[in-house]
Amino acid sequence: MSIADHSNLRAQFPVLKREGLAYLDSAASCQKPQSVIDTMTAFYQHDYATVHRGVYRLSQDSTTQYDGVRTKIKTLINAAHDREIIFTKGATEAINLVAACYGNTFFDEGDELIVSEIEHHANFVPWQQLALEKNLILKIIPVLDDGSLDMNAYQSLLSENTALVAIQHVSNVLGTIHPIKEMIQEAHTVGAKVLVDACQSVSHIAIDVQDLDCDFLCFSSHKFYGPTGVGVLYGKDQLLEQMPPYQLGGDMIESVTLEKTTYAKHPMRFEAGTPPIAEVIGLGAACDFVSAIGLDQIAKIEENLLKEATEKLLAIPGVRLIGTAKDKTAVISFLVDDIHPHDIGTVCDTQGVAIRAGHHCSQTTMTRYGVSATARASFACYNNSQDIDALIKAIKHLQEIFG
Repeated sequence: MSIADHSNLRAQFPVLKREGLAYLDSAASCQKPQSVIDTMTAFYQHDYATVHRGVYRLSQDSTTQYDGVRTKIKTLINAAHDREIIFTKGATEAINLVAACYGNTFFDEGDELIVSEIEHHANFVPWQQLALEKNLILKIIPVLDDGSLDMNAYQSLLSENTALVAIQHVSNVLGTIHPIKEMIQEAHTVGAKVLVDACQSVSHIAIDVQDLDCDFLCFSSHKFYGPTGVGVLYGKDQLLEQMPPYQLGGDMIESVTLEKTTYAKHPMRFEAGTPPIAEVIGLGAACDFVSAIGLDQIAKIEENLLKEATEKLLAIPGVRLIGTAKDKTAVISFLVDDIHPHDIGTVCDTQGVAIRAGHHCSQTTMTRYGVSATARASFACYNNSQDIDALIKAIKHLQEIFG
């Protein structure tokens, strides 16, 4: 992509037209292109009606748009069937759904669950809690100093009692890309199921669930250039078929009598209540946006940004990077001298640079590296060299303030 083309891409994000803003917190939430905003606005202005309920034309048209997004997601991740795509309110709900509906149903006392020590809280706490409730054994994959998983340790943790491996595809703190295909293959050799948290990978890396052979995979719309309030759970057809419903109520019912209720087949069985219709349609527009650019092209843009930002940060005395694995996405956690990350974030904000500071919803990662928090700069396809230069300038200003 040429500089001119990249400028045109950046121009599609209205918020980036704000004077003096360098937005470097896309790992927390991506900004939204005009096409997503326009699609949702047009739906509310011209097409809004509830879905799966009305026989009138407006409702039928709304339903067609809504259901069409399921097909877009299926294509995006190469699922085998539309019915393997479940809409949730986010990745957190998707993981909790699997824990509640699959874990509670099929895991027995003494079964083992495996997670890493650098998981997002959303992919750690539900399994920790399920282990407590059902007397399961929670095993932890240790992480090497560079932020990559200790694969020898992972292999030694697997056993005939392993019921599930739940793993991030990409670390939200360190940017490390984990070898999930290899991990899935090894888990399957002992009969374990695998859930992949793809929140930090789906907008950066092409995903093929059939090639990976993962059993479950989830991601959030708002980290994929789409709106908040909606997420995706992929599950293999035969697994979803076996799982009881997550919530009870409208739209997941097959029939109700005074004596008995039966439930719809998946995916509807897991989508109780009126869904976030406009948000799902906005997610569909985000799929179109990403597809038009191409994930390969997005990866190239972000790879260049990561390289440039890493080199410029390392050139500043007193800057320490946390997470230096060879395979990374464009996420950089760092410390500056003895300055608290909250101070780093605050001073950067005065310079118009928006970065994250804190434990990034992964306190176990902070514990692993012996820190209370880090500053984090994360990039998306709309960032450029000027954003990086603004970050570098802000850090040097920070060092001047703190002497």
